[in-house]
Amino acid sequence: MATAEGIKTAFTKKCGETAFIAPQCEMIPIEWVCRRIATGSFLKRNPGVKEGYRFYPPKVEMFFKDDANNDPQWSEEQLIAAKFCFAGLVIGQTEVDIMSHATQAIFEILEKSWLPQNCTLVDMKIEFGVDVTTKEIVLADVIDNDSWRLWPSGDRSQQKDKQSYRDLKEVTPEGLQMVKKNFEWVADRVELLLKSNSQCRVVVLMGSTSDLGHCEKIKKACGNFGIPCELRVTSAHKGPDETLRIKAEYEGDGIPTVFVAVAGRSNGLGPVMSGNTAYPVISCPPITADWGAQDVWSSLRLPSGIGCSTILSPEGSAQFAAQIFGLNNHLVWAKLRASKLNTWISLKQADKKIRECNL
Repeated sequence: MATAEGIKTAFTKKCGETAFIAPQCEMIPIEWVCRRIATGSFLKRNPGVKEGYRFYPPKVEMFFKDDANNDPQWSEEQLIAAKFCFAGLVIGQTEVDIMSHATQAIFEILEKSWLPQNCTLVDMKIEFGVDVTTKEIVLADVIDNDSWRLWPSGDRSQQKDKQSYRDLKEVTPEGLQMVKKNFEWVADRVELLLKSNSQCRVVVLMGSTSDLGHCEKIKKACGNFGIPCELRVTSAHKGPDETLRIKAEYEGDGIPTVFVAVAGRSNGLGPVMSGNTAYPVISCPPITADWGAQDVWSSLRLPSGIGCSTILSPEGSAQFAAQIFGLNNHLVWAKLRASKLNTWISLKQADKKIRECNL
């Protein structure tokens, strides 16, 4: 799932129901833990904190993998001071920050994915490695029922994870059967994480086919978020009756829709659509160098009762539509969250390269 949403992982492809092919990685001996709710070992290490305390944002911790010393908790400073080197990559401040941010993003994606199942993701542990070919830090761990705590309806007494086994006072056939049922419950629902009951669609209305290139960029960007996108041609100035007929067509099938209006010169398409539908409308006018400064005002200066937004970037308009759908569609939200993470990581890496050039 993480790979599908855009997170960099050590996953190439499946080669069976229980096997997959992965790139060679050198593992970083740190277990990263992300918590939404205080429970378990956190309470023992932080006396006075009551079980159920919620962390905003999720709390990220790290533990050095050392069985002889019971995997002690490490600070960020300890990890940097260790000067680990894997596949030629020295683990410094940049790398620590990348793993910390990725841990939080992965947790939030899984947390959001479990919510439609009325299940609370309490915490999670993962590990990273360095791809020996690309020298990139990637999620190099299998996230399964041993990796998290899951509480249906937010109720600890209904826990479905490995903790149900740890809590057995005595291992009995009945107890093992209960644990087996818990794992089967999780296995049945994991498949549902890759599905959403919430439909979505973007309909791009262009004033003429001369704007097709602009609209194709919107459609491509929508595809990156997994959002179906349809292109239509209609002019609110020359054929308002047809514009409203097309609007009614999409309003009538019950699929949640965001309209994107693409019209140059005087943009009547976006405001007319916004004034006649309760669906979200985004104006994305193809601004030109000659009259652009004047034309844009037809998208900005609107009468009262008109609520369409204006975004000049085709990719930006698709992203805004995705943010609207992401409120109710965890798959779209996950792609947005992964995109934000990857943008942050690329900036962090670019800054590191610049700093190294200055030395």
